[in-house]
Amino acid sequence: MGQVSWVAMMNKGDVATVLGLAAWCKCLQKLRQWKAERYKGVGFSSHPACKQQRNATESPSCRGGPCANICSALLQHLLGLFPNMENITEGTWDSLPVQLNEKILQTLEEMKFTHMTPVQSACIPLFVNNKDVAAEAVTGSGKTLAFVIPIIELLLRREEKLKKKQVGALVITPTRELALQISEVMGKFIQKFPELTQILLIGGSNPAEDVERFKEHGGNIVIATPGRLEDMFRRKSEGLELASAVRSLDVLVLDEADRLLDMGFEASLNTILSYLPKQRRTGLFSATQTQELEKLVRAGLRNPVRITVKEKGQAAAAAQKTPSRLSNYYTILRAEDKFNNLVTFLRQHKHEKNLVFFSTCACVEYFGRALESLVKKVTIHCIHGRMKNKRNSIFADFRALKSGIMVCTDVMARGIDIPDVNWVLQYDPPSSASAFVHRCGRTARIGNYGNALVFLLPMEESYVNFLSINQKCPLQKMSPIKDVVDVLPKVKAMALADRAMFDKGMRAFVSYVQAYAKHECSLIFRVKDLDFVSMARGFALLRLPKMPELRGKSFPDFTETTVDTDSIRYKDKNREKQRQKMLAELKDKVKVELPKKNFIKNKAWSKQKSKKERRKKRAAKRKHDEGSDVDEEYMKELLEDTRLLKKLKKGRISEEDFEQQITNGSKSKHEEEL
Repeated sequence: MGQVSWVAMMNKGDVATVLGLAAWCKCLQKLRQWKAERYKGVGFSSHPACKQQRNATESPSCRGGPCANICSALLQHLLGLFPNMENITEGTWDSLPVQLNEKILQTLEEMKFTHMTPVQSACIPLFVNNKDVAAEAVTGSGKTLAFVIPIIELLLRREEKLKKKQVGALVITPTRELALQISEVMGKFIQKFPELTQILLIGGSNPAEDVERFKEHGGNIVIATPGRLEDMFRRKSEGLELASAVRSLDVLVLDEADRLLDMGFEASLNTILSYLPKQRRTGLFSATQTQELEKLVRAGLRNPVRITVKEKGQAAAAAQKTPSRLSNYYTILRAEDKFNNLVTFLRQHKHEKNLVFFSTCACVEYFGRALESLVKKVTIHCIHGRMKNKRNSIFADFRALKSGIMVCTDVMARGIDIPDVNWVLQYDPPSSASAFVHRCGRTARIGNYGNALVFLLPMEESYVNFLSINQKCPLQKMSPIKDVVDVLPKVKAMALADRAMFDKGMRAFVSYVQAYAKHECSLIFRVKDLDFVSMARGFALLRLPKMPELRGKSFPDFTETTVDTDSIRYKDKNREKQRQKMLAELKDKVKVELPKKNFIKNKAWSKQKSKKERRKKRAAKRKHDEGSDVDEEYMKELLEDTRLLKKLKKGRISEEDFEQQITNGSKSKHEEEL
């Protein structure tokens, strides 16, 4: 099992300022001595100014005074760093240097959270003591409680109690699923505090209903997604004074802060921040650190304490970004074998809880429908970003299941806590390496064991080394899946039986290729290297779609169906009736317009005259008929000047040559005229 190190990088204005530099150095000396004796590999960074006093020794004045008290508190943070413990814990809640409310401790006991995780023990005391916090911790490390508990504590400690429509805390998350999850956890705590209320503002519901709900019930704690929250600020005309309500704000939390910026919420965040008071506590929580996030830390936090909780492998030089109890595998398969292997794997693990990630919404729709038919006696849910009202209920249903399959896009990759996930299967590698880490983090959460498997094409094998270096995420090769059955003919039969399935397959193929072209690691994931024939077989396509990437290419190895795909009907009678009506209208339209188009039959389109050429010809004829007064010699001279200008731009001639030839040409013309 890997060790976990707690690193708190203190800036000026933190503990060092309280104690004074000398006392700080003495405390550090205590920490270093204690660490050397008890735990190896645990890092604690010193104050930047301590370089001059590296050899400071403990003095008698350090014992028994405030320095010793704070030093003892700091040592408590380091105590219990998993010396002989199986669970990822950081001591009991009673060991915190701040006293938590008795009702909060009762709720923690009811939820069976007997011990803290490192990120909780690091963040809670600082946050409660009015410090801004920027926390980076591996996914599944318990970040939600690290800000939920301080929020409640800070609101309870207010001198002036909040009124119904005064907002004391604001939590912003990138997805509605994550917001729902945080709201659920928050709800369990504030049940014991009737004086506090919360409101959830997320997409997928009617904004007018949210306005009425806030006007009627208020909300001291607002949990929201950026888009909906920004919209609420602009609904002043409907009687919602949210800008006035947030003037009493004490705490702002940005959860999955890096993802908020990745998803293009920067403009919305700037708008929201402009409404908030400057005197507030701010917490940024994320699993990965980015340059954009660093800018946000500098702009939005006042003298923050940075907390980094990392897991260290025994042989790793730097901390890996995935949980230590996660077994991370990869397998190399041809494109036409991937789906067969996926179906066989899911059949062999049907009594477990599994997540299957695809790169696009269309792929989720298509392969999710196929899996529902091929993997029997298992509950299968599909979820992606284009779903509106259904997402919340689907997410809640899957969380409650003991076993089942969730087919999804990266909308489920960040911060979502689904209990007891056994396997995370990545049918398609994500568009970014950081998303790979977050996908894997849906399992092996809070000290539990978990497994992850990614399906790679032969040309993508170097991605394994890339992840190991770029994301500190080592993968091991999985032994081949046994007893694989070919299910692709059944998928083809489904497409022949229902046009809806045929359409989904075509859209999925096109969207996959388009997503592949946008992969950030373009040196490994190159569209031009894709085997389109093998891919089309893997998607069980009846024919290849018409798309730019396939234009001008021939695929003799791909055998299209002999059935006329236009004759495939929708199972839904109303939908088929509508299609037939549209086809009839299109046929009538073509009949009317056919005489206008003089296409040459049995001749390749490329050999027919282009519209541009025909337009030129008509313009020249019209010019001739009207009688042009442009002299032919003048036109020749103009063309010659144009050629010279092109040569100059391409660097074939110098500027001096260009001027000389232009001058000579003009002079000779002038002489001829004389």
